[in-house]
Amino acid sequence: MNSQLRQLPQVETLLHSPAIAKVIDASSRQEVADVLRAALGQLRADILAGRGAGLPDFTSAAFAQGLLAEILNARAPNLRAVVNATGIIIHTNLGRARLAPEALAAIQDVGAHPSNLELNLTTGKRGSRYDHAEALICELTGADAALIVNNCAAAVVLGLMGTAVGRKVIASRGELIEIGGSFRLPDVIAQSGAVLKEVGATNKTRLGDYADAIDDDVAVLLKSHTSNFRIIGFTAAPAREDLAKLAKDRDLILIEDLGSGVLIDLSPFGLSDEPVVADILKAGVDLVMFSGDKLLGGPQAGIIAGRADIIAQLRAHPLLRALRIDKLSLAALEATLRLYRAPNDPLTRIPVLRMLSEPAPAVQARADLLAGLLRGQGGADVSVVPSAAYVGGGAMPQQDLASFSVSVMVPDLSADDLATALRVASPPVIGRIHQGRIQLDMRTVSDDELPLIAAAFNAITA
Repeated sequence: MNSQLRQLPQVETLLHSPAIAKVIDASSRQEVADVLRAALGQLRADILAGRGAGLPDFTSAAFAQGLLAEILNARAPNLRAVVNATGIIIHTNLGRARLAPEALAAIQDVGAHPSNLELNLTTGKRGSRYDHAEALICELTGADAALIVNNCAAAVVLGLMGTAVGRKVIASRGELIEIGGSFRLPDVIAQSGAVLKEVGATNKTRLGDYADAIDDDVAVLLKSHTSNFRIIGFTAAPAREDLAKLAKDRDLILIEDLGSGVLIDLSPFGLSDEPVVADILKAGVDLVMFSGDKLLGGPQAGIIAGRADIIAQLRAHPLLRALRIDKLSLAALEATLRLYRAPNDPLTRIPVLRMLSEPAPAVQARADLLAGLLRGQGGADVSVVPSAAYVGGGAMPQQDLASFSVSVMVPDLSADDLATALRVASPPVIGRIHQGRIQLDMRTVSDDELPLIAAAFNAITA
């Protein structure tokens, strides 16, 4: 052991070897020194632990190439594109909504050049970033005014701080949701400076429960769309129209936290649980908050739409600056919203909606194509099987979409090992394990990703 420790060279000595000098030329002296220290430290630890299997040839080209590989791996970006073969269309862990080409082009244009983010080109005076997409939102939802912040949680916080700070907010016990990451509505209400007044029961809340709880300290009736869970059976909840009338009669504000946000009717595709934003506002809701990166199909954003006088209050709130949307997200959001206008068909132009509405036979055809590419690779057992895809993103948890998956099993690799190998491939391929096999759901995979999946399998099974 001591003899091996004595044979470990000094970092400075190795930096002058010809093979490692070439690595320095291809990278930098500091990077090479760092990976050398790490490599020598690991060798020292292995020797002391009795794990040593001999020392490498520190002057060899192979050792130098190993150092270069470590450097290149360290340089690789942490945030990377992956292939989503999970069947979950709006996958929170995988970045939620894919952006349309038009949205990506808008990001490129605004990011690569100066823009009129806060300049009114007509008057030449200072403008507002919130004006660029407001008219589009109003056109698509029927709202009087709109405001955009960086996500829907921020929209809820701003909405309550601007309307109910120091006063009461009435909410049904059945709608006090947690939407993920320990983000709970009662905590949000408390952080906004408002006071929560719970009414009703978990499964039943009636209009009279709201009416009986109203006093001089109440400012807001808050409705939250329970998009990420369902209470079924013995249930009741007042209609939006009735809540809106109650709020108007008592001079209160009715706010709805929609969470997701649908701009078109998706019921023809069997997705009927998500209300359309325009219908919510027509029912008399004063403010509605929804996300940009879920069913709308755009970038992360929180959209507040509704009464102009309340939107004006929120625009003047000092918190707005801390929650404002950045220029790249704003450019992508505007481009996405324009795809909802005729003559565009959002079901074909917006990736999320295209995946939701694609006929099952088209998904099966894509599965057949991938199965053909994978058959014969490393003796893989490949089949096409029916599967169920889901919307994801906390929307419509009980509604699935008919889909097809490519089911794969590779000799000498467990399903867990194959999933790991795919996850560290380039690009990473994320599927799911079902009955000891990898399933790659084709509803969330595009045609141009099929060769990438095939190349990843080829690298694993070669």
